[in-house]
Amino acid sequence: MASKGKIRVLIAKPGLDGHDRGAKVIARALRDSGMEVIYTGLRQTPEDIVEAAIQEDVHFIGLSILSGAHTHIFPRVIDLLKEKDAEDIKIIAGGIIPDEEIPKWNEMGIEAIFGPGSSTKDIIKYIDGKNIE
Repeated sequence: MASKGKIRVLIAKPGLDGHDRGAKVIARALRDSGMEVIYTGLRQTPEDIVEAAIQEDVHFIGLSILSGAHTHIFPRVIDLLKEKDAEDIKIIAGGIIPDEEIPKWNEMGIEAIFGPGSSTKDIIKYIDGKNIE
């Protein structure tokens, strides 16, 4: 797990969704707030994301999903982190996730979900407020 110091966040666009403007806005805002940000680019598999998160020694994985594929991607990322003994990496998500599903995903291990219109300040505040030691 990442050591003390700057918060490290991996921003990923899993699946076939080709719209990454929001992910890039978030990545830039986190970077501008002083965090170290790794952006994986489009069309990443859960395996690619988890491997990169471990290699980059991040505190957070930020998943940006607009396609509705979260029902398949979230569980796979959670399972892979468990398999790799990397459950200390926190998962946050953004995109189109129905409000009624959020409590279920929080229970399963998605720390926070930020939907359309979420403020970058709120996302930064949330990440900054987590104990990363």
